[in-house]
Amino acid sequence: MAEFARSTALPHVEARRSCQENTCYRPHTHDSFSIGLIDHGTAIFAGPLSGSVHLHPGDVIVIPAGQVHQCNPHGGTWRYQMIHMDEKWAANLTARAFTSQAFSSITVLCSPTLHHQASAWVDSIFTNQTATDIESGFSALMQSIMGTAPDHQVINPDNKALIDQLSPVMDRLRDDKFNPSLDELAAIVGMSRYQLVRAMKQATGLTPLAWRQNIRVA
Repeated sequence: MAEFARSTALPHVEARRSCQENTCYRPHTHDSFSIGLIDHGTAIFAGPLSGSVHLHPGDVIVIPAGQVHQCNPHGGTWRYQMIHMDEKWAANLTARAFTSQAFSSITVLCSPTLHHQASAWVDSIFTNQTATDIESGFSALMQSIMGTAPDHQVINPDNKALIDQLSPVMDRLRDDKFNPSLDELAAIVGMSRYQLVRAMKQATGLTPLAWRQNIRVA
C-alpha cells in the first residue's frame, strides 16, 4: 500500500507513505536527496560495506543521491514515509557549513522530536502548500538534522580512481540494449570476470548487472 504526493509549486519535491510486510527492496540508489521516516514497526537498513542497522519508530534516515542502500521490514508490518527532492535544490537551502556533511554520507538519527518535525514537513507536501512554505520548512528541518548527532553513519570510501578505471564498463552497461556478458565486460578493462565483480562492488556497492538495472530504473 502506498500514497504519493508531488508539490505543484516545486515539482522536484515529492513524498510517499508506504506500508510493507515482506522484503521488497534490493540494494539500490536514488538519483535524488532522500529522507526516510519510520512510523511503525521495525526495519533493517543495510549499506554495501557497513553491515546492517535496525530501524525503529521515530528514526530518521538521510540518504544522499547515489548512495547504495537497502531497507526492508523486520518481523511484521512496517509503515514509513520517504521524501525525495532534487539534491542541488536541497543543498542550496542548506547552510554552507553543513553541506558537505549532509550530502556525503547516509545518516540514521534516533530522534522522535526530529521525526515529528519531518513528518509535519511531509504533510506540507501532501497538502500542496506554497513554495515558500515548503522551502522554509525544509531549511528548518535541515538545521535540526544537522544539529542532531547521528546514531549511525555510513561513509562510503572514495573510489574515484577505481570508478575512472571502470568507466568503459559502466558506459557499456548504461548504453547497450542487451545485457553484455561478464567475460565481455571484464575484457574491456583487462580483468577476469571475478576481478570485475569485486571491483564493481568495491566502487559502486553493486555487481555489474545490478548496477545496470539500477541505472535503467532510475
